Amino acid sequence: MDLTGKTALITGASRGIGAAAARLFAAQGCKVALVARSGDAIADLAGEIGKAAVAIPCDIARYWEMDQAVQNCISAHGGLDILINNAGVVEPISHLADADPDAWGDVIDINLKGVFHGMRAALPSMLESGGGTILTIGSGAAHGPVEAWSHYCSSKAAALMLTRMADKEYADQGIRALSLSPGTVATQMQKEIKASGINPVSQLDWSDHIPPEWVAQALLWMCGPDADSFKGAEVSLRDEAIREKAGIK
Repeated sequence: MDLTGKTALITGASRGIGAAAARLFAAQGCKVALVARSGDAIADLAGEIGKAAVAIPCDIARYWEMDQAVQNCISAHGGLDILINNAGVVEPISHLADADPDAWGDVIDINLKGVFHGMRAALPSMLESGGGTILTIGSGAAHGPVEAWSHYCSSKAAALMLTRMADKEYADQGIRALSLSPGTVATQMQKEIKASGINPVSQLDWSDHIPPEWVAQALLWMCGPDADSFKGAEVSLRDEAIREKAGIK
């Protein structure tokens, strides 16, 4: 897919899915804004990608920082066409009765409020320019309870509703809001899950996880009209038919 002339802002761009998406989108001609708390990591990635990339250190849990990140993206690249809400955390993994309330809330701040902050900051510019695409990394955890993941399951379920809300309120103004449930991906998060030893996901072998590049390829496909039937809904990368449509081999 040719994304020449488009700009994408990617949260959680320092590693894993975010970094893979940044590389792929830039390779397709897209200008990218790399957003993460790890300033050094996104600076290194921006240097690797070249002039099409700008690194913007940001804590998405704070709205003013996310709003400034969007403004910086627009200043650097001239606009914003695609928002990828990728940043997310699962630690600390714990049962409800043992959960630290502040740490539990921190996960909500990143996984849920961070998605809202991205949408809230990006939508005015997108609406003014006639539309845009908002992609959010979802999870099967949005649809069913997973032991010791009360914060993660709750945040992903609510983030899926934000996708549905963005579609409900702005689809007629050119906003394409979609969620992607990738399944288990070979990233740092899976290493943390493995170390917990809690629930069946932690028992999976590393070879069971898909590479982050597959997720990036699915996100690229979701930017095109072939994915329009999923607007306001969720694409599942567990679906072999979806993998075929996205060109994942």
